[in-house]
Amino acid sequence: MKTVLIVEDDLVNLRVFSKILTKRGGLGVKHTEDVEEVVQIAKAGEADLILMDVSLARSVYEGKPVDGIKITKILKSDPETNKLPIILVTAHAMAGDRESFLKESGADGYISKPVVDHVEFIEKIKQLLPPE
Repeated sequence: MKTVLIVEDDLVNLRVFSKILTKRGGLGVKHTEDVEEVVQIAKAGEADLILMDVSLARSVYEGKPVDGIKITKILKSDPETNKLPIILVTAHAMAGDRESFLKESGADGYISKPVVDHVEFIEKIKQLLPPE
């Protein structure tokens, strides 16, 4: 079973994403917003894809506050984790955000919140999951 790591600080979004991924997508789910743990899970190969919230209110790395863009850049710049697909998820979806967030972070995809079309949400994730 493929596993999606959800990096999200909003419990409502976390529950919604988890339910859609497990019930509709047949996927396993892990969750953390602890940056050290995200890196550890990525390096250990314990996730097949990361859903990364762009604006994380409480995440800190090496003593500095970081958001999902910065965490994605950290993972994409490391040869051990740069192949792991990362989809940015954000409620701050304004014209041009998608392109600039993807370019700045190196992420593989982008989904805006709230997630209304659950089928499309699962399809976007499954397209980026590595084959069995």
